[in-house]
Amino acid sequence: MAKDELKKGDQVTWRSHGEDVHGTVEEKITERTEAAGRTVAASKDEPQYRVRSDKTGHDAVHKPGALRRD
Repeated sequence: MAKDELKKGDQVTWRSHGEDVHGTVEEKITERTEAAGRTVAASKDEPQYRVRSDKTGHDAVHKPGALRRD
């Protein structure tokens, strides 16, 4: 595992609608799938992460570059 790779349970922050959102990594997605109400075109070479907002409890999916570890 890469040193900067996120894992389930990590606390992260991302930008949504001009505001910082805090939440938790729920899973690493490494294949094309449906998540958070949309098709996620992830792969082993380009993974994405399903995260859950601490404030709303809603799920979102983001590429690693959009997430900052808290």
